[in-house]
Amino acid sequence: MASEPKHKRSSPAGPPISDDGGYQSSRESSSSEMGVIKRKNIVKGNEGGLKYICDVCSADITSTVRIRCAHAICNEYDLCVPCFSKGESSRDHDPKTHPFSVIEQHSIPIYTRDWGADEELLLLEGLEVYGLGSWSDVADHVGGFRTKEEVCDHYIKTYVESSKFPLPENADPKDLSLIEEIPREEFQARKKRRIEDRKDAAKSAAPATPKQKPTASVPACHEVQGYMPGRLEFETEFCNEAEEAVQHMMFDPGDGVNPRTGELEPEMELKMLVMNIYNARLTARTDRKKIIFEHELLQYRRNNIVDKRRTKEERDLHNKAKPFARMMNHQDFEAFTTNLEYEHNLRQAIGQLQDWRQMRIGDLKTGEKYEQEKQIRAQRPAATGAYDRLGGVRMPKTNPPIEIPAATTALTAPELPERLKTTSHPQPASSLARPPFSALPPSSTTLTPTKGPLTNGNTNVSVAPSSQLKPKYSIPPLNGTAPLKLANENTTDLHLLTKEEADLCSALRLMPKPYLAIKEGLIREAMKSGGSLKRKSAKEVCKIDPSKSARLFDFFVHSGWIQKV
Repeated sequence: MASEPKHKRSSPAGPPISDDGGYQSSRESSSSEMGVIKRKNIVKGNEGGLKYICDVCSADITSTVRIRCAHAICNEYDLCVPCFSKGESSRDHDPKTHPFSVIEQHSIPIYTRDWGADEELLLLEGLEVYGLGSWSDVADHVGGFRTKEEVCDHYIKTYVESSKFPLPENADPKDLSLIEEIPREEFQARKKRRIEDRKDAAKSAAPATPKQKPTASVPACHEVQGYMPGRLEFETEFCNEAEEAVQHMMFDPGDGVNPRTGELEPEMELKMLVMNIYNARLTARTDRKKIIFEHELLQYRRNNIVDKRRTKEERDLHNKAKPFARMMNHQDFEAFTTNLEYEHNLRQAIGQLQDWRQMRIGDLKTGEKYEQEKQIRAQRPAATGAYDRLGGVRMPKTNPPIEIPAATTALTAPELPERLKTTSHPQPASSLARPPFSALPPSSTTLTPTKGPLTNGNTNVSVAPSSQLKPKYSIPPLNGTAPLKLANENTTDLHLLTKEEADLCSALRLMPKPYLAIKEGLIREAMKSGGSLKRKSAKEVCKIDPSKSARLFDFFVHSGWIQKV
């Protein structure tokens, strides 16, 4: 019966060396090509390490002398001594013509007192197959119930800390001190006793406790962001296949340089271009890991609590702004999203005030009552007709309540004028409950509520001197001209004017829309010169009758919108 394939490596110098330390015939072919490390299937015994089986009788010949065929046709073909003495064969093996080598156990100490030559060979072979650092796999490869800590300590003390690094202290072939001190029989008896003791200890050891599941049902960090903090890497890295382009690339000293011209050859230039692309992808991976720590994305619980406090529209706005976090630090991004939420709340408050204006609501108190009744009407079931046969059995359809942010409600609250009245300093833009009024100096003006409608962008707040209110402006009538009658039915944009502005337009026979255009032009011109404007300049901006422009100029000066030069 054919055995499982066994692993074999070639020695860097001299004849090939088998797994257990025996020298083989020089005609025996190596199973690994020069310069290429191939990992082969390894059959492990009950005590770990490699297991050898006779290819004829399938007997276990791991711990005894075995005969290996050295012919090129027979790859890793082993026989036990009885089968070899009888001339037994299988497959393509011909015992009459094929050369062979006798392999016996080299269980003798050569470097330390408790490690044999066969274990030293298995240690080096395991490091070659699995790599330095995979001590658990290397320990299984060595066998003999060696632990990974024991294998790691032995390698470091024997090879790394040796004064003849990378060779051990007793690397001299003529040094036979340990072999003479500990005979073969005594060393093998110690090894057998050690294996039996550890085998009994493993049987009597308590079973390992299974891994407990986390008590909390919240996802872990790597489940949320795809990032594993313990390994400092993502579960699936950015451009995860980037290493495939450079895994077979080799650079030799002096390779790629043309000896005649001293320039790089096209092949080397291509290699350098591929390496630059690979380095750019590694830099992109590092930048993505920096974002995880910079913006504290691993703080799942805290971020989840903050996100639950936002409304649906605010969460959507915050998610849309997340791509900008790659080009900002954490503080700038927090300020950016806060200002976006504040702008969103302002737009909602403005839309609500415009809705109230269309409903002919004149003050904030009435607007709050309107919103409450609107919520009640939205939750009220639809009325059924008298002839609706399914009216008694139809389930009422309840509409979900409208989610209004608290910051938007604060911007349209009835106590807003009183709060602004008691404010002595301009409010910062970061305060979501109060809009900024940085254009109003606290020492010269006071915000006082009025009972008029929401007109001209003033939410029931008018600007007046702190000492006393200004007297009402008396509009001088035009000679020989009757006032224009303005009403909401026949005049558009009349609701955008205050009462005094409506009286002014009526006396000067101006429609509201041209008046608003003249007002905007005069204020823009005055802002260019620090808020002051000449009467002559006002006439040039208005481009209407000089008598009308003079009265408009006097009205704006009286209202405090512009200053007279």
